Amino acid sequence: MFKVVSVDAHRFPPSVEREILAEVGADLVSVQCKGEEEVILQTRDADAILASLTPMTRHIMESWSKMKVIARYGIGVDSIDLQAATDHGVYVTNVPDFCYDEVSDTALSLILAVTRKVVAMHELVKQRIYDRGRAYPIYKLRGQILGLVALGRIAQAVAKKAIAFGFRILAYDPYFTMENVGNLPVELVTLEDLLKRSDVVSLHTPLTAETRHMISHPQLRMMKPTAFLVNTARGPVVDQKALYVALKEGWIAGAGLDVLEKEPPDPQDPLLDLDNVVFTPHYASYSQEAYQEVPAKAARKVAQVLRGEIPTCLVNREVLKKAMRDT
Repeated sequence: MFKVVSVDAHRFPPSVEREILAEVGADLVSVQCKGEEEVILQTRDADAILASLTPMTRHIMESWSKMKVIARYGIGVDSIDLQAATDHGVYVTNVPDFCYDEVSDTALSLILAVTRKVVAMHELVKQRIYDRGRAYPIYKLRGQILGLVALGRIAQAVAKKAIAFGFRILAYDPYFTMENVGNLPVELVTLEDLLKRSDVVSLHTPLTAETRHMISHPQLRMMKPTAFLVNTARGPVVDQKALYVALKEGWIAGAGLDVLEKEPPDPQDPLLDLDNVVFTPHYASYSQEAYQEVPAKAARKVAQVLRGEIPTCLVNREVLKKAMRDT
């Protein structure tokens, strides 16, 4: 009997996973781990892990005796030490077709909220202040430039939806060429050009060593004072202290943030006091439909590995080379 541990029970209570894993002779243990030592205690004799937000560190992996796969509920794998997993011969899988519409819809919602000042006007009306003059200035969206940082599937969905509002689309992605873009009406540019020209900058890059704090003081200084920054990717892509200064001193007009460097944020974080920011609680991926689909998709990746197969959506493909060297 294989042992599979789901370490984020509060976020993904077991649903279809147990049935899918039972087909390959696996028993599912569902726990909510708090800290490395608890993860070690629960997983050191496991064959597979289902994880969402719980970090998977090298220290944890060194305790494993027979681990075969870490399957993440979602797209991003920044919570997993990929090199350590590869070194230990552990597959890492994700669900890359998760929540395209949800995150792209949320990005558009934040873009509309900050440019049209929806939340600020809502708060005024709640205070019995019925004065549209307080919204000044607002500019029409048609003809404005939306800059997408990274051009993966979610960003492409944002582009297609934003075109309907009349946005012109710029994109920065060092891994894309115009041939990759296909028929999507997007102009590929450098990051500097994108920041200087865009009226709204929307971030869609994964969090890696390369992208951590890729938006900091120099990049924010490049943006127009009338421009907005929207982040539905990962909080640490933005240097939050630099963003606070930029918003406080008027380097940029405002921001829409679904993600922050620290989650949940410190209640005393001064960023929370700014009136030119719209916040949401890292909920962009959520819909009833998406959260019903992703457990099954993650569990099927585990089942593939337990059957002795190479899983689909394998993130650390270098592990295959290691397996060949070790045989």
